Amino acid sequence: MAKKKETAKVEQPVVEETVVMEQPVVKVSKVEAKTKKNIWEIKDRVYYLRAKRKPLSYSIRTSGLYWFDEEQGYEREIKYCQNQRTCFVDEMKGEQRLEHVVFRSGMLFVPKEQTTLQKFLSIYHPANKNLFYEHKPEKIAEVQIDQLEMEADAILMARQIDIDIAEAIMRVEKGSEVSKMSSKELKRDLLLFARNSPSLFLELATDENVVLRNFGIKAVEEGLIKLSSDQRHFTWKTTGRKIMTVPFDEHPYTALAHWFKTDEGMEIYSNIEKRFN
Repeated sequence: MAKKKETAKVEQPVVEETVVMEQPVVKVSKVEAKTKKNIWEIKDRVYYLRAKRKPLSYSIRTSGLYWFDEEQGYEREIKYCQNQRTCFVDEMKGEQRLEHVVFRSGMLFVPKEQTTLQKFLSIYHPANKNLFYEHKPEKIAEVQIDQLEMEADAILMARQIDIDIAEAIMRVEKGSEVSKMSSKELKRDLLLFARNSPSLFLELATDENVVLRNFGIKAVEEGLIKLSSDQRHFTWKTTGRKIMTVPFDEHPYTALAHWFKTDEGMEIYSNIEKRFN
């Protein structure tokens, strides 16, 4: 008898299904998002009263306060209770033991363990930055670095600046006294001005009108042109012929500097410049 042919069984590959787990969406309040990228730094914090007030003791309000929650769209009542883990009244559970917050000699030290109080003061309290503020050494250092760098830039520019521009800048600061100063005195005062008022110095040093303004002042001091007593007109000193009229509510020498840039003003500028020589 003939044997039946055995049919080979082909095993089908097993396909494993991959289950994708959706990550839960965590909602973060806008205030917490602004707090160092959602991470509250655990550290000791120090708070000071503003306006250099240093009473022996000063209590601030810790209840009956409200903070507007932008995410929720309404004001939420806040208060500080020692036995609660939140300062939001609608999130508190059980008994609420109100705690006093007292500044001693104008200062309040809050240890890192009292995170709720720190957030109550640094984020939610309406008097923050007005009545008191958190001492932040890193922010102070940042401001000081900016100031020192600006001072260094100003001094470097003052060392390299042309003597005519130096005179123009110092005339803004000292007026006609500059005309009697030697070049060494002018250079010294310029460096001191750059060190003591770096922001104003840099503003003047980069002002394209400061030299033209100085030119106009010198022309008046030399008796080449004259500014009327009402500071409304510039005229030739010798002939009395009007050169220009100062626009209303504008400084006369600033207006003159702008006018020197016009076609007519450039001709007068050249005329005055020749008389200086």
